[in-house]
Amino acid sequence: MMKRVAVTAACLAGTAATGLFASPANAVGETHIVRSGQSIQAAVDAARPGDTVLVMPGTYEGSVRVTTSDVTIRGTDADATVLTPAAQPAAETCAAQTDVGMCVAGADRVRIESLTVTGFARYGVFASDTDELAVRHVHATQNAQYGIGVEMSTRSRLTENHATGNGQAGILLANTVAEESGATDTRGTEISGNYLNQNHQGVVVRRVRNVTVESNQVTGNCAGVMLVGDENTPQAGDIRVTNNTVTANNASCAATDRLPAVQGAGIVLTGVANSTLTHNTVNDNVGASTMSGGIVLFPSIVGTPNRDNTVQANNLRGNGPADLADNDTAGVNNTFNSNTCQVSVPAGRC
Repeated sequence: MMKRVAVTAACLAGTAATGLFASPANAVGETHIVRSGQSIQAAVDAARPGDTVLVMPGTYEGSVRVTTSDVTIRGTDADATVLTPAAQPAAETCAAQTDVGMCVAGADRVRIESLTVTGFARYGVFASDTDELAVRHVHATQNAQYGIGVEMSTRSRLTENHATGNGQAGILLANTVAEESGATDTRGTEISGNYLNQNHQGVVVRRVRNVTVESNQVTGNCAGVMLVGDENTPQAGDIRVTNNTVTANNASCAATDRLPAVQGAGIVLTGVANSTLTHNTVNDNVGASTMSGGIVLFPSIVGTPNRDNTVQANNLRGNGPADLADNDTAGVNNTFNSNTCQVSVPAGRC
C-alpha cells in the first residue's frame, strides 16, 4: 500500500530546500508516497485537493487518470521515475482518448513534474478542459503520436520539459483535434524552456489564441514551430513567439491528411493572425518541401490567409531555400522589419 503522510506548512518549508517540494501548488496538504511496485493510480484516487502524490524511483506500468483539482504528481527525478504502458491498456483512459500515459480530465490546477512518460500509443501526457495546468521537468519520449498535448484548456504552463522521438508533435496545444471549431482563447498559456528533438514537429499551436512560445530549443525535427489556423472563427492568432533557438530541423516527414510533406522548416505560420515573431535564432533549416526555410508564411490548406503578423528582429542564417520565405501570396498586412538574414523570398524581407 502507498504511504500517506500529513504535511504541515512548516514541514513544506523545510523540505523545499531539498527540491522535492519546490512547486507552490500546495500550502498545506497530505503526501501520498508511491514506491516501486505500487499503484500511482491508487494514490491519485486517494488524493484530495491540496495533496501531493510523490512517486519514488522505479518503472511503473499503466495509464494514470487525474480528475481531482489542486493535486500535484511529482517524481523524484525524470530519469528515475518512469511511466510505461501496461501489457493490456485500458479501453479508454482519458476523455475518449485511449493509450494515454498521464491524463488530466477536467481537473484544474494540476501539476505534473519530474518524471518520464514513454512508449504510449497516443499521448505521453494529455489534458483536456483544464485551467492552470502545469507540466514541468517531464520527459515525454517515444510516444507514437504526441509527447505532451493540451486541448480546450486555459492558462497552462508547459515549461522545461524534454519531448523527443514522438511520432507527431513534441508539444501540441490545440482547441480540439476531434471536431471543427473556432480558436480557443487560452488566456495566456505559456510554452517555455522546453527541449524538443526528433519529433515530427517540435511545437504545434493549432487553432488557439493568446499564447506565448518562448525560449525553447527546437532541433532535429521535420518542422520546428508551427502556428496553424483554418477557416473557423475566431481565427487562430495573438501568438507571441520569442527568444527561441530553432536549428537544423531537417528530418523528412511524409504528407498527412492535414499537411503536405515537411522537411527543413524552422518556424511556419499558416492561417494565423496578429502574431509576433521576435528575437528568435533560426539557423540551418534546409529542405525541399513547400514549407522549407527559416521563417515561412504558408497558405492555409483551406485558403485562410495569414494576416497582420509581425516578423521582426530575428537572427536567421543558413536556411534554405530562404531565411525568410513569404509563400502566402494572399497574405494581408504581414510585415518584416529589422531581421538579420541573407536570403528572402521575395527579396527585400531581410
